Amino acid sequence: MSEPDDRVIPSVPAPAVGDGYAPRPASVPPGRWKAWLAVIAAMLAIGVGAAAWLDARRTQRDLRVEIAQRLAAVETSTQAAGKAQTDLATAMRDAQARTTLLETRIAESQAQQAALEALYRDLAPSRDEIALSEIEQVLLVASQQLQLAGNVPSALTALQLADAKLQRLERPQFVPLRRALARDMDQLKAVPFVDVTGLSLKLDQGIAAVGTLPFAMDERLPPPAAAGAPTVDEPAWQRFLRDLWGDVRQLVRIESSDRPAVPLLLPSQQYFLRENLRLRLLSARIALINHDDASFKSDIAAATAWVGQYFDTRTKPVQALQASLKQLAATPLAGEMPDLSRSLEALRVLRLSQDRAPGRPAAPAPAAAR
Repeated sequence: MSEPDDRVIPSVPAPAVGDGYAPRPASVPPGRWKAWLAVIAAMLAIGVGAAAWLDARRTQRDLRVEIAQRLAAVETSTQAAGKAQTDLATAMRDAQARTTLLETRIAESQAQQAALEALYRDLAPSRDEIALSEIEQVLLVASQQLQLAGNVPSALTALQLADAKLQRLERPQFVPLRRALARDMDQLKAVPFVDVTGLSLKLDQGIAAVGTLPFAMDERLPPPAAAGAPTVDEPAWQRFLRDLWGDVRQLVRIESSDRPAVPLLLPSQQYFLRENLRLRLLSARIALINHDDASFKSDIAAATAWVGQYFDTRTKPVQALQASLKQLAATPLAGEMPDLSRSLEALRVLRLSQDRAPGRPAAPAPAAAR
């Protein structure tokens, strides 16, 4: 390094400004400029490096904090997921246990239901058997109505109900029974309608009126016209002659009649005549119920003859009874009532075929067959 220069440099007066001369800067050695530039560059480099280091450190610290936070969140989520998984596994075990228990109970219930159904099939009759039993009862009632009361409309209604029930079932094995029912219904429809109830009421009215009918022997002529009232000044002998003439006229009665003489009846005969007439009308009612046309017409004819012979036909009660008997005599009764043997026989055959089916116990014979 060079030593400092101690020499005195003479001062040179500065030129005046107004002389047009500009001052010159002092000259600097070139080595010093380079040193200063190197120092400034080094300082700048150090500052930039320090700033970069600080920034990298701050970024690293922030990254560590963020990573720590995320790791904590992940750990928390993992713990929650583990707890939820544990709870889910417990719930699944409980559900599996309940499902197993439920399946066991369902299997037991199905086994009990199968046993009950088997027992019900063994004990309870089938739908077809119930229908056949109902139809059998209907046919028996209809047959009794025909045989006892001759009630054709009721029997026809019963057969129609039985056929409608078989039609709803729609079984091929019921076709013969429906065919027999159709033939019996055709026979019942061919029977002429007889109003048994109305005719019975007419006979009841006639029986009730028998006790009040007047006999022909009891008829009376109308009373004679009353004579004129006597005057106040009529003599006593004229009044005596007029009363005597009236008494004589009552002793003798002259009557002309175009009818034969009516029979005379004692009181006891009158009683038995009324009772016999009632019995004839009751016998006609029984014949009507039994549809016995011959007996019915015979009883009505006998009653009509007795009424015309022994009772006063000019009175209204006798005329009303004669009109009623005439209407009854003109009513035709049905002949022999048809029976339901075809339908009952077809039902018996069908019941026997079902009882003999394989796998079914033998059932007792139906009431119609017995």
